[in-house]
Amino acid sequence: MNKRDWELLHRRSFLKAAAGFGGSMMLGTVPFRAFADATNLAPADRCFVFAYFGGGWDVLLSLDPRDPNVFTPDRTAETRILPGYSLLSQDPSFPQTMVTPATRMGAAPSNIQFGPAIGRMADHYDLCCVVRGMNMNTVAHEVGYRYFLTGKEPNGSSARGSSTATEIVGQMKPNVPVPSVAYGVESYNDRYPGAANALNVARSADLILTLAPAPTALDSEIEKQLVNLRGQSVTCEADAYDTRGLITQYRQSRSQMGTVLSQQLDNSFRFERPENAAVRQAYGLGTSGPYDTAAGRAALVGTALKKGISQCVSINLVGGLDTHFGTQVTHATNQRTGWNALADLVTDLRSSAHPSGGNFMDHTTIVVFSEFSRTPMINGSGGRDHHISSSCLIVGAGFKHNMVFGKSGDVGLTAGRVNFDTGLPDDKGFNILPEDIVASVLGSANLDYSITRTRPIKAILADHV
Repeated sequence: MNKRDWELLHRRSFLKAAAGFGGSMMLGTVPFRAFADATNLAPADRCFVFAYFGGGWDVLLSLDPRDPNVFTPDRTAETRILPGYSLLSQDPSFPQTMVTPATRMGAAPSNIQFGPAIGRMADHYDLCCVVRGMNMNTVAHEVGYRYFLTGKEPNGSSARGSSTATEIVGQMKPNVPVPSVAYGVESYNDRYPGAANALNVARSADLILTLAPAPTALDSEIEKQLVNLRGQSVTCEADAYDTRGLITQYRQSRSQMGTVLSQQLDNSFRFERPENAAVRQAYGLGTSGPYDTAAGRAALVGTALKKGISQCVSINLVGGLDTHFGTQVTHATNQRTGWNALADLVTDLRSSAHPSGGNFMDHTTIVVFSEFSRTPMINGSGGRDHHISSSCLIVGAGFKHNMVFGKSGDVGLTAGRVNFDTGLPDDKGFNILPEDIVASVLGSANLDYSITRTRPIKAILADHV
């Protein structure tokens, strides 16, 4: 790159490009040195997945069902709850009642009943802890979403504090190339060094481009600038822009980065390649994509954890749930798409041996959430509106399995008060809030949870924690 090239490069564009390699990885914020330090790939001993269902889900269709023979249309004036399962009859693949999972071989019968959109995820009931009747304290999308990501109520709609994934990586400091990935999900860091930041990507191609030794396609001027920066010597002209030490960091890390890039980690996410046939089969993917689907995103999560590339993956697994209008079938179909993809991820992880012993699900905690629920009554347009009460699902390591904690009200599906020791409804108990879940996730890994200003819910933690 000659002097004129540097002069023509807009200052902001250059700093953004330089940040991609000096201060952070491209499209994200993982510092070069932290990435380069992990040249010997090995899975983290404890992994975390935060799976977001975008738009506000109808928990009656999945995590908090009601018996349609009890909550009938003629009782809605009394119960203010209409499951609406009969409205799914347009698609015969949906049951029109609650789902009681078939007993898994070697496991106890299910203590959990699910709604008709749960799909194949019901098969993994024996690893599930369902939390019901959560009080989200909001019916605004951005507020509920950011509240759950951080465990702190936003200031207006602005997030406060760090993402839970950032807290985990910041405290555990895993020796993996990209400690945290945020795929279509926001990420925040208010107190840790840059090594705890997430690599933010909007699509799988972004992650591939980040890890690839030489990108094969450049989709933007910034990407072209990044490639130029990677391939050229740092000049005196470049130093003139180095007000934040980005080029200095680039110099220090360049040779280390070359070692990591030489491992061709990007090929792990090129699911069309012959060596990834087993991944395609596990997640039902085609040989030529598209891979930016719920199934493809789940495959990316499984690959990142099993290959030892990441410890935490936060992902927008499925969207299209903000269904104020339309039919129950539309919402149920979108939800089931996400649940089936998640089920394939759990199947993959529990059938894959972990180097430390057991399988990957013995070492992985998956938290599944949405920003709030939808009203228990159907509106005049055939959809459901925003509702303050919600549920979440926790699967895998650190938590008790095959259990339900908490309960929403049988009138209006209200957020419930719960005895935190027993999990039973209790008028003198407490609302379950997002910070209680965040504290429990951190506590399950013996991490500091003091930022939540609450305590883990001991009733849901595994006995050995």
